[in-house]
Amino acid sequence: MSKKLIMASLTASLAGFLFGFDTVVISGANLPLKELWNTSEWFHGTFIMSMALWGTVVGAMLAGIPTDRLGRKTTLIWVGVLYFVSALGSGLALDPYWFSFFRFIGGLGVGVSSIAVPTYISEISSASNRGRLGILYQFNLVFGILIAFISNYLLQGVGGDNDWRWMLGIEALPAFIYTLMVLGVPKSPRWLITHRNDYVGAEKVLKELSSSEAEASAMLKAIEEDHRKTKDDKSSVFSAKYKRSLILAFLIAFFNQLSGINFILYYAPEILQKAGFGSSDSLLSSISIGIVNLAFTFVGMVLIDKAGRKQLMYIGSIGYITSLFMVAYGFYVESSAIFKLIFILTFIASHAIGQGSVIWIFISEIFPNRVRAYGQAWGSGTHWVFAALITLFGAVLINTFAPWVAFVFFGCFMVLQLLYTHFMMPETKGKSLEDLEDLLSK
Repeated sequence: MSKKLIMASLTASLAGFLFGFDTVVISGANLPLKELWNTSEWFHGTFIMSMALWGTVVGAMLAGIPTDRLGRKTTLIWVGVLYFVSALGSGLALDPYWFSFFRFIGGLGVGVSSIAVPTYISEISSASNRGRLGILYQFNLVFGILIAFISNYLLQGVGGDNDWRWMLGIEALPAFIYTLMVLGVPKSPRWLITHRNDYVGAEKVLKELSSSEAEASAMLKAIEEDHRKTKDDKSSVFSAKYKRSLILAFLIAFFNQLSGINFILYYAPEILQKAGFGSSDSLLSSISIGIVNLAFTFVGMVLIDKAGRKQLMYIGSIGYITSLFMVAYGFYVESSAIFKLIFILTFIASHAIGQGSVIWIFISEIFPNRVRAYGQAWGSGTHWVFAALITLFGAVLINTFAPWVAFVFFGCFMVLQLLYTHFMMPETKGKSLEDLEDLLSK
């Protein structure tokens, strides 16, 4: 891989850092905001905890439009602006309504980035390195989660009753840096051809990013041939020929959230308190979740182009099932806090090596060049609708039912994910985007 390809992919993937940070930083503000504004569980779940996710849903569903019309690069620049505005606004908000508004703005950034970044990286990569480069987004996402947990812990006590303002506002700094950095990445060569008919510009980018002239020429030829075959095709992403891709994207996104991953990440301190940790210990233990998440995402990065996407989903599914039912057992018999934490960390490891490593890459691979952004929006939109619902009902679920009920609920869905992986999911490693289009669009 060329240095320019690695740098372009790494820079774009830093939106994942902001994604992860923004998603989890609210966990440190959860209990302080509940006490500050003294709202009901339903209000707190809807406006404080899940409003960013509803912004994410809107952002994901509409992101196909700017990603196609403005381009992948321009959309990434606006993602940085949205994160910056959200961080400052959330940290300075004086009431729950303005707070919710700025969290919604940040959610838009998350939703758009979950479309634009995987689409961009998949389109500048070759079949042999697409998995390793694509997973940089997830790697930065979980790195952002870890830094958010550490940041929340370190900022505890800095501002007294205003600790939560510092926790949320600090995100403005990396958002500003990212926005400046992404100005320097090249445009997607596939977008230049399919949406601008700019063959000269695409060839220039491919020569800059490819490791050899031969690789650049082969990729350009494949993209040109695919464009000639499909340029008169006006069918939408919801056409019958894309039915298989739509179902595959929907199900992998559905199962991602029905694993309970966002439930655990958003409510980590509260879950750990119920597991038996003190308030300060629960924030510190949350850091261990971030460390395990990052470590096993690195394992997924090493394996994804070797073992393949499907094998990682097998490993993750089995780990999910085991860990979720063991956590449920731990809560049911009131076992020690350490016992529960061990299996929560096993769950995080299973997610990081399985769904976490695979989802964004897989969805970006299974749709054709001309409708990729809209296909990515379909899969990501599905993911975020269920993420918002899980987070919305999480505040009620964790305080109305015994904790073990939630973990049994998620564990049953992971049995279904294992069946999906075995009977429906194709292996996409080592195949070009154009070859996958021929395979899945029949």
